[in-house]
Amino acid sequence: MEPFTIKDVARICGVGVSTVSRAINNHPDINPQTRQKIMEVIEENGYIPNNSARNLKRSESKTIAVLIRGITNPFFQGMIKTIEQITERRRYGFLLQQVDEENDEIEAALELEKEKKPCGIVFLGGTYSHKEAKVRQLKAPFVVCTITLGPEVDRSLYSSVAIDDVRAGYEMTSYLISMGHRRIAMAAAWKEDMAIGRMRLEGYCKALEDHGIPIDPELILYTEKGQDAYSMANGYQVAARFIRSGKEATAFLVISDNAAFGVCKAIRDAGKTVPGDYSVASFDGIEMASYYNPSLTTMKQPCDEMAKEAMDILMERIDGFGENEHRIFKAQLTVGESVRNIQI
Repeated sequence: MEPFTIKDVARICGVGVSTVSRAINNHPDINPQTRQKIMEVIEENGYIPNNSARNLKRSESKTIAVLIRGITNPFFQGMIKTIEQITERRRYGFLLQQVDEENDEIEAALELEKEKKPCGIVFLGGTYSHKEAKVRQLKAPFVVCTITLGPEVDRSLYSSVAIDDVRAGYEMTSYLISMGHRRIAMAAAWKEDMAIGRMRLEGYCKALEDHGIPIDPELILYTEKGQDAYSMANGYQVAARFIRSGKEATAFLVISDNAAFGVCKAIRDAGKTVPGDYSVASFDGIEMASYYNPSLTTMKQPCDEMAKEAMDILMERIDGFGENEHRIFKAQLTVGESVRNIQI
């Protein structure tokens, strides 16, 4: 006979594994009636929680660490707020640490583990490529949020919550093509980027190929080394440089909403208009995108839901239940006023 597990408790009670975990550990953010029902099912079926994982963590501080790459990107602000609210509600400490673009976030996490001993880690942003041997050195459970790690890392070693950025790049490029645009300048990240920027660029290139449009290297506008690819300043510099070059394009596809604001200003400063002279489309769906003039056409990420899912997975892992999971959310094409239909 198979042993009775926490998943069986959750199924009988009609709740998630994380809810059962919170009931067992007497967390305050659970309905008393739900807790009572869960404890009754546990008693009736003789389920014995496995405390070994939690006992191993007695030397750790009750702190959740959030390591963020790209702290200036407004997209992350809502996610940070959600994560902080959940950690406080669950009576954990909250530690936010920025990782500079030139640094390795896994190295930063290993150093943080030595100094602060967090019981769980959330990575916001980051790079795609890491060595598995380095990842295996992390002792605390962790969730990579907004990106997944490359195929060289065993997926059973970590959890992830993200959108399909290749798909998002593909869908937005295809939308621009459907509006008659064939000369689409891509305001991309660094040429050596191995993170979200690389995947969005991959989607852009695939969409062009599938629609029979040759990829023009002159239309891929890479960020200069040392610049923040997701900043308004970088968006401005990239677009201004392209407009001054005299090269032709009818649309800009920009790596993020924040950078797109800079692109729009560069277009206006050049005496041009959006979308009259250039259409602009981007990614993330931050709040300002819908209030900007013109409102941005963007691939909106469900950031609040992603942050909550990341924390649910992490809390289960901290409590010693469940396995690493990988969740993919769908980005939503949100049509604003920044894209013009130029079909004849």
